[in-house]
Amino acid sequence: MEELVLQIKGLIDPNLPLISNLANASAVINQLPNLNWCGFYLVHEDKLYLGPFQGEVACTIISKGKGVCGTAFQEKRTIIVPDVNEFPGHIACSSASKSEIVVPIIKNDEVVGVIDLDAPILNRFSEEEAKVLEQIASLLVTIF
Repeated sequence: MEELVLQIKGLIDPNLPLISNLANASAVINQLPNLNWCGFYLVHEDKLYLGPFQGEVACTIISKGKGVCGTAFQEKRTIIVPDVNEFPGHIACSSASKSEIVVPIIKNDEVVGVIDLDAPILNRFSEEEAKVLEQIASLLVTIF
């Protein structure tokens, strides 16, 4: 997992557009096994808007406090969901997704985006992976 952090650290360039950096970051994260979606939602006018991603078609706008992404945005914390069917208000962008992790990207105490990963299996995400994704979020905040 540490290789992901090093790869992203080597790829991000503050001289490039945000979208270019996030597109490459999503490609690196997508190398993890057993994912069916990974990418970013970006904050604009207090809502999350779809950013660069790898995977199936996704929801384009998520309100603050709605679903896993909106809840992580509102609460400014990482959320691991072992079974999306047990998360109240889960937004099912894909019926193939069984578990999810969302990590907020926080700059100056404000969420500017989230990293969202979905898996086609239950209990896919660990606390260890959460810590690595939080490291990646800390790296990415430098390009916002």
